[in-house]
Amino acid sequence: MSPQRLKAMVILTENHTLVPPGDLRGLIDMAVAAERAGVDAVMLSDHVCLGPESGALGRPTNPRAYAAPGNQDPATEWPSSIVMASGIAAATTSVRIALAALITPLRHPVVLAKDLATLDRLSEGRLVVQPTVSWSREEYEAVGVPFERRGALLDEGLAAMQSLWRSTPASHHGTFFNFDDVNCEPSPIRPQGPTLWFGGQSLHPALLRRLVQHGAGFHPFGSPSPQDMDLLATSLEAAGRETDAFELIGGTRAVFDDTDDVCDLDRAMLDVPAQVEAGFTTFCMKPSQHTDDPGEVEDLCRSMVERLAALD
Repeated sequence: MSPQRLKAMVILTENHTLVPPGDLRGLIDMAVAAERAGVDAVMLSDHVCLGPESGALGRPTNPRAYAAPGNQDPATEWPSSIVMASGIAAATTSVRIALAALITPLRHPVVLAKDLATLDRLSEGRLVVQPTVSWSREEYEAVGVPFERRGALLDEGLAAMQSLWRSTPASHHGTFFNFDDVNCEPSPIRPQGPTLWFGGQSLHPALLRRLVQHGAGFHPFGSPSPQDMDLLATSLEAAGRETDAFELIGGTRAVFDDTDDVCDLDRAMLDVPAQVEAGFTTFCMKPSQHTDDPGEVEDLCRSMVERLAALD
C-alpha cells in the first residue's frame, strides 16, 4: 500500500472528563475547533443502550482511557451518532464525519439506508461509516435482535442498503429482509453509498471478506499483527482492488501515570512513526486524554496536525 498524506482524526464521544454529559453542543463545538485546526476527520462511536454486562470487568484506572467491552459504566452517555452527525454536518464545511463504529444490525437496513444517504447529502459527501456488530448481548436483546445472528444480519443489511443506494426502485430478498420495488430517496452522492471502513479486534475471515468486498479503510481495535497486515494487502490485490487509496487507521497511545491525570501528546505519539512505517495513514486522538480545558482543544488538534505533517 503506497504512502498517503498523514491525517488526524479527533474522537468526539467518550470525552466526559472534558465535555460534561448532556453538553452535546460542546461536542459540535469541538468538531468545529478540530476543523479550524486542520484535522481531517471527527469520529463518533455508537451504543443504542447498555446493560449491566458493560461494566462487568470494572472501570478503567483512569477515566480518560478508552471504553472497551466490559469496562464501562452502563450509564455512560452515548448520544445518537446519526443525529450528532447531522449537527456536525450543518456546523462544518470540510472535516469528514466518521460514524466509527455504527452497530448496523440494530437498525433495519431500509431505514438506515435512508438516514445515511440523507447524512451523505447533508455533509456533501463527507460521511464515513464503519458498520460493525459490536459485543453487547444485552443491547441486542433490548431491541429484539438475535445476538447470535449479528454477523449474518450485518452482511445482508449491507447488501440491502447497497441495492437501495445504487438505484431505485430496488428489491431485495434474503433471510432477514425482503422488499420489492421500493423507492428510497434521497440517494447518496456516490452510487455505492458513503465511504465504508471496517474494524475489529482481529482480522478474522468475516472481517477480511467485508474489507475486500466493501471497505475503503481498516480501523482495527488495537494493533494488528504484521501477518494480518500482509494478509489484508495480498487479499486486496488478489481481488483486483486498488490499494493506493486504501486507508489504514491507527492512533495515539496515551499512557497515564496516575488515576486522574492527562497524557502529554508528544508521549502519546511516540508510536506513530512505527505505525506510519507499517502503512497507517490516519491517526485517532481523544482530546480528553490530553487536556481538561475545552479552550485548549483547538491548539491540541493543531499540534497533532503539525506533528503528522513533519512525518510526511
